[in-house]
Amino acid sequence: MHLFQGVLVAEENVDFRIHVENQTRARDDVSRKQLRLYQLYSRTSGKHIQVLGRRISAKGEDGDKYAQLLVETDTFGSQVRIKGKETDFYLCMNRKGKLVGKPDGTSKECVFIEKVLENNYTALMSAKYSGWYVGFTKKGRPRKGPKTRENQQDVHFMKRYPKGQVELQKPFKYTTVTKRTKRIRPTNPS
Repeated sequence: MHLFQGVLVAEENVDFRIHVENQTRARDDVSRKQLRLYQLYSRTSGKHIQVLGRRISAKGEDGDKYAQLLVETDTFGSQVRIKGKETDFYLCMNRKGKLVGKPDGTSKECVFIEKVLENNYTALMSAKYSGWYVGFTKKGRPRKGPKTRENQQDVHFMKRYPKGQVELQKPFKYTTVTKRTKRIRPTNPS
């Protein structure tokens, strides 16, 4: 904001990224925790991410029970925890950059920042180890975090709903109320 001839003028080139990043880092009690069910399709392997207990792979077929992921968001921004629906294990990245499944997803190693890229794919960056991404080889094997970059196809994923379970994601229904909307009155029995 600048004062120009007695009038307060707002700057046009305001960058909100810093505010969004700060709000994304902190978990809050105001934002509603969301739980979504979908599959993550790997661009390189052509299959879906699977949480097979402690082992992680990208070899799952469409609709495979181990490829169904529950994605929890509990912050203002895009921090997520990813849990295998079938195994109840969380997708995590350890200090060596290896993708592992853990039964308890409360550690920072199990939090990822969801980034929607220019090509409309999604990349998952570790919240604890900045610059390390979830990535897979063509054979569906996990890549170590330090060997990944945002622009590599290995870290690009597409969200897909499991086969036959689109009805879980129901659209929000609303009704418009106008002056012409009839009011239903109870009938008086005579």
